[in-house]
Amino acid sequence: MRMLLVEDNDELAETVLDRLRHEGHSVDREADGEEANALLRHARFDIILLDINLPGRSGYEVLRSMRSRGDSTPVIVLTARSEIDDRVVGLDAGADDYMVKPVDFRELSARCRVLARRRAGASSNLFTAGTLRFDRAAKLAFLGDKPIELRAKEVQLLEVMIDNLGRMLTKEEVADKLYTFRESPSLNAVEQLVTRLRRKLEGTPLVIKTARGLGYLPYVSDDE
Repeated sequence: MRMLLVEDNDELAETVLDRLRHEGHSVDREADGEEANALLRHARFDIILLDINLPGRSGYEVLRSMRSRGDSTPVIVLTARSEIDDRVVGLDAGADDYMVKPVDFRELSARCRVLARRRAGASSNLFTAGTLRFDRAAKLAFLGDKPIELRAKEVQLLEVMIDNLGRMLTKEEVADKLYTFRESPSLNAVEQLVTRLRRKLEGTPLVIKTARGLGYLPYVSDDE
């Protein structure tokens, strides 16, 4: 998943970034609420992890600004505030979930998966299509009983395709979902990644169709 962490504590931020990136997510970070708010006006993420006590603008203000302009990106509020009133304020401001620091990273990862499933309309971490099985939690794919060897970016791409079945994705959209701002990939890199994943999915019902000039259309074929 492509995530944004908004956290001004450098030590905590590095810990969260290391953990999430190790799990295969692409994560950008902002330490200032005003800068995060400006970024979110033009950039899109799958999930936002948002601290409350931020310089520039509070997390509550960032969240309210997002919701007021129709941005429905799932937000998990991460804060040291544990009072019920603070949780109510965060949820009423538009947060989808609320975790009190220090967070358990296994629980944080699980809650991120829940929000990703909810947005994709799925109720389980396990995606099945014919002979293909993909476990979001374990980041493992199988063709029948045989594991499909996937690199980290190929796992991310598979998740993107599964979450967007039947929807045309431009190359730019795919790149935005896979890479952080620091990585700055070329569209040729996206094409190569799609080609590799498509090759590894041969024999499964999951098809990634290239539409020249438009992008990629993932769908499950009834022919397999």
